[in-house]
Amino acid sequence: MRRLLGCVLLTVALIGCDAAREEPKMDMQQAGERAEGILDGTMAAIRPPVAWSYGNPSDTACSTGLNEPTGTTTVFRSRNITTVVSEQRRDELLKQVREYWERKGARDFTVRSGKGMPRMRARTTDGFAVTLQVGSIGNVFIEAGISCAEDSEMTYPKGTPGLPGGPDEPDLRPRQRSAYWSATGAAH
Repeated sequence: MRRLLGCVLLTVALIGCDAAREEPKMDMQQAGERAEGILDGTMAAIRPPVAWSYGNPSDTACSTGLNEPTGTTTVFRSRNITTVVSEQRRDELLKQVREYWERKGARDFTVRSGKGMPRMRARTTDGFAVTLQVGSIGNVFIEAGISCAEDSEMTYPKGTPGLPGGPDEPDLRPRQRSAYWSATGAAH
């Protein structure tokens, strides 16, 4: 009887887990469009404006953990800031982007600021992860994406690296100078 009760409880627990598993709220095309919208809005919120280029898109199939496909894919899009952002101006850039993301409802921020390679991560109200990170050569990139969107065909903006109409490789090295963002004096 105990063994039967244990099996029944285990079965109920497993069914409950399957029932609680969230179905994707959007397909890959919708996820890509939403990520592009987040990035477009973020870039437009930076003042004075910075030059940017499309980064490599990323899509990775989701699995059950046992290498079994789930019919869903994680979708990320990115922007590379091609304006030189001096070390003295990086915290200001993080501040502007954070303020914009907060106005749009982002939450759960983790921030590593200061010298070196600052980074900021957050989550939007509809489940997208957003990240701003400074690379080792002072390059700044911003990403937006969501886990496990329903598999579908996807389109990309013209100019996306590695796709027709775009460069072979993304432009990672900041080369454009800005009187504000490239300044090496103290930010005010």
